[in-house]
Amino acid sequence: MSQSTQDEDNLGKKLQNILSAPAQAPPAEEKSDNDIFSNIPKRVEVPKEETTESKPESAPAFQKKKEKKGGHPSGKRSRWENSLRALWTLASAISMIVNVVVIAFLIGLYQNYTILNIPEEITADTPKDLLQGLYDNFELMDEAHIITTIPVESEIPVQFTLGLNQETTVILSEDVTIDGARVALTTGGLNIFNAPATVTLPAGTNLPIILNLEVPVDEMIPVTLTVPVDIALSETGLHIPFLGLQEVLKPLYCLVSPSAKTLNGEDICPQEVSQ
Repeated sequence: MSQSTQDEDNLGKKLQNILSAPAQAPPAEEKSDNDIFSNIPKRVEVPKEETTESKPESAPAFQKKKEKKGGHPSGKRSRWENSLRALWTLASAISMIVNVVVIAFLIGLYQNYTILNIPEEITADTPKDLLQGLYDNFELMDEAHIITTIPVESEIPVQFTLGLNQETTVILSEDVTIDGARVALTTGGLNIFNAPATVTLPAGTNLPIILNLEVPVDEMIPVTLTVPVDIALSETGLHIPFLGLQEVLKPLYCLVSPSAKTLNGEDICPQEVSQ
């Protein structure tokens, strides 16, 4: 009992020496047959050289900024980090809501899915024919004419002065007596020249006269006529909208039909020049 107690005391002292002073080698002791640690090799630690570094009196400004930008020792986050986290949370929530709505829409569409009955008239060339029809009709509309007749029924005011200066013959409607006329009369052996007399002209006598007068005219004249009309749309304000519609269809038309041509046989799409 005394021998085992002594061995336990020696073992405790050696463990205490190893833990308390790892850098120093334990004092040499005589090996005994009962020492179980005598044959265990011991690790010798090399003492570290103490380095003395000269520290500046004050750290540069950029080092202080770097320390401020680093992690927070106290565990508090900055306002920027909190904003980013809130934004990330909001974006994630919106994304999840959108995904749920899209999935629900697809499920409802799948449940209400019906097979479409496509008419036999619709073929693979239908898009090309549709665009060609639209382009050709816009071109025809630009080259069209409005040909019609417009009936006109109205009253036109007429105001002018009519000048008359011409020879004409008038017929007396009744007897006309001319007093103080000078007459020449030759009858048998009696000749009278330039003698004063009273002359009576019977009704129905033709008198040649010269009209020289101005007649004022102020009347409303009724007008009833038909006016022919021929208006070319290319010469009106509709020319630019029709060209604009053709330019809108041109890229899509050239996409489905690169060799498309106008009604006059001109190329619609620009052709690549081979070098």
